[in-house]
Amino acid sequence: MSARDRMVERQILKAQAEGKLNGLQGEGKPLPERPEMAVTDAATLAGFRIMAEAGALPEEIRLKKQADLIRTAYAAETDEARRKALMGQLAEVEMRRAIAEDARRKFLR
Repeated sequence: MSARDRMVERQILKAQAEGKLNGLQGEGKPLPERPEMAVTDAATLAGFRIMAEAGALPEEIRLKKQADLIRTAYAAETDEARRKALMGQLAEVEMRRAIAEDARRKFLR
């Protein structure tokens, strides 16, 4: 465990001992589902949570939702030409999502 991890752990234990973590919003409820992405940095995760609570979504999350909608439309489509067009849209959205994720990773290095 790193020095930073030990410091964070001590702060959490101190807050628990002082009762500062009692009665918080959502206490006793399961954690909300997290975005499906590789979030390895605690600060990044905290940033995403703050943005989500404020109603602002990171570009990669918005693109993931858009890709999910396109996949649903693709599965329901019967016209072959329209399915091909949807597959092209999906490829473009997935490419933009990969670029956004890569940009975030490079920024956080």
